[in-house]
Amino acid sequence: MSQRYYSLDVFRGATVALMILVNNPGSWGHIFPPFAHAPWNGATPTDWVFPFFLFAVGNAMAFALPKLQQQGSTVYWKKILQRTFLIFIIGLTLNWYPFGSFTENGWVFRSWVSKENPESGVRILGVLQRIALCYGIAGLLIFFFKPKALALISAFILLAYWAVAYGLGTPGDPYSLSGFFGTGIDKSILSVAHMYKGEGIPFDPEGLVSTLPAVVQVIIGYLTGLFIIKSGKSYQTLSYLFIAGTLLLLVANGWNYVFPINKKIWTSSYVLYAGGWSVLLLSMLVYYIEFTNKKNFGTEWFSVFGKNPLFIFVLSIVIPKTSGLIRFTYNGEKTTPLHWFYTNVCKNIHTDLRWGSLLYAIVFVMILWAIAYWLNKKKIYIKV
Repeated sequence: MSQRYYSLDVFRGATVALMILVNNPGSWGHIFPPFAHAPWNGATPTDWVFPFFLFAVGNAMAFALPKLQQQGSTVYWKKILQRTFLIFIIGLTLNWYPFGSFTENGWVFRSWVSKENPESGVRILGVLQRIALCYGIAGLLIFFFKPKALALISAFILLAYWAVAYGLGTPGDPYSLSGFFGTGIDKSILSVAHMYKGEGIPFDPEGLVSTLPAVVQVIIGYLTGLFIIKSGKSYQTLSYLFIAGTLLLLVANGWNYVFPINKKIWTSSYVLYAGGWSVLLLSMLVYYIEFTNKKNFGTEWFSVFGKNPLFIFVLSIVIPKTSGLIRFTYNGEKTTPLHWFYTNVCKNIHTDLRWGSLLYAIVFVMILWAIAYWLNKKKIYIKV
């Protein structure tokens, strides 16, 4: 494996580790602020995680797609469409899993749409589904357009999204939860039954409309990867990357005054904000790993996650959901293995319950790291 790929593995692995950490606290009611998403506008370190992963997807595409293109359009499209479909279906299946629950009357299958409540059903979209759609659309654009055209198309998408969000949103409040125009489109296509309702109303943070600017996140990663490949390992390459990342952040923070940085509707300023940090942090890794030839416990630890990122992320969802099916009685109350561990071990380490919640998340990350380490040691790499 080349050093460039190793740098990407470390970046991608760190992203996956942080994604698992923030998605699996011991208690959602006890989280330190940096490990929680911004309530609406603005961004916390947690809001970097998803766009960083999309950026890493684009980076990987810069190394992989040229080889596919050399094999002809049939091979290229077969791979792009197959991967898009499989990742989307995996995400949809995880939303449905474990397909039911135990009740007093036994096992009850979870219907696609609830018979008791027609507005409740299996959510169609989600993190993996957005990754799939962004990968597929980016693959389409990359096939037909050269890098300069991709940059122009990306700028057009971000500007058009801003214009449409303002023009079709609720007058006077177009970028709010209730004023965002994309929710109406999601309702008409997906239906309320299949949308996310964690915000108190039907609203999907991985909705169809907000997926379009998220595609640009992949394109930024792709163009960054191409630049590294073509420019080679030089201080000039690093200088250009630092300048590019800084410029993206400056534009993002300026744009923020009129089109707020917001992950949940994936605003254009948010794309540039997360893209700028992605470029800067990756360039720091490139310098640290490739220029100073540092390969230590930290880089090795994160790179393990980067070898099987999709599979480990899927496991981080499957394990808690499966644990929820295993119920037993402890001190006269029904509990599950993971809930028992948090309540009887982690929760008791400090009076500030946020520390116990964080400890639980760290232990969960370590369990998945052990699995990822074993897979890497056995040279088992699970890809779609």
